[in-house]
Amino acid sequence: MSLTTGRGPLSPDPSGRFSAPIPTGVIYVEPYPRRIRGRIGDRFVIDTERVQLVHRPGRPTSYAFLADDVPAELAEPEPAVAGHVSVPWASIDRWYEENVELTFNSYPKNPYHRVDCLPASRRLRVEAAGVVLVETTETLVLHETALPARLYVSKELVRMDLLTPSRTASWCSYKGNASWWTATVDGVAIPDLVWSYEDPLAESAPLRGMLSFDERLAEVVADLPIDLR
Repeated sequence: MSLTTGRGPLSPDPSGRFSAPIPTGVIYVEPYPRRIRGRIGDRFVIDTERVQLVHRPGRPTSYAFLADDVPAELAEPEPAVAGHVSVPWASIDRWYEENVELTFNSYPKNPYHRVDCLPASRRLRVEAAGVVLVETTETLVLHETALPARLYVSKELVRMDLLTPSRTASWCSYKGNASWWTATVDGVAIPDLVWSYEDPLAESAPLRGMLSFDERLAEVVADLPIDLR
């Protein structure tokens, strides 16, 4: 996310612009002053504070290590950082930043990614199969770096009698585990129309138990910020 993906400044589709052109495909590299550890089985094969964070256009962040800090058999060339190598994420059983395990991640967390959950009075109306599931201005707007804004609403405002939990689950490194819901209207099921974060990560705590809707699966009218590009 952030610098190089979504609508970030170094992504293929930035939301803003630089005052002067920058080279296409430029890679941003910076020191990452955290203790990074990687474990295979019961043994830590990586344990270092000498890490660089690499931001490539259109791709998630990645670590770059000094060659002496990782096992040679795991090292791959890192052309963006002289004297450094990369380690495929999947070659390590468990990754840690300090003592926090990156349990569900498939890449390092991005220091430029921010989540702001703001109470709002923006209108949200969702209609599925001719039935209104919610219509309210009591909303919460989620502003997440490099992504379009999104509205969430309390379950108390939604036709919960038409929703049932689905088996689908997903993970966000900045919001946590998402639960999904299927809407059933007049016998017609719309799988995974709705999602919620029942136990969100700390930075996304205001989202707890609130619902958002997939605009590809229903008629969603949302009063969202204007794209000024």
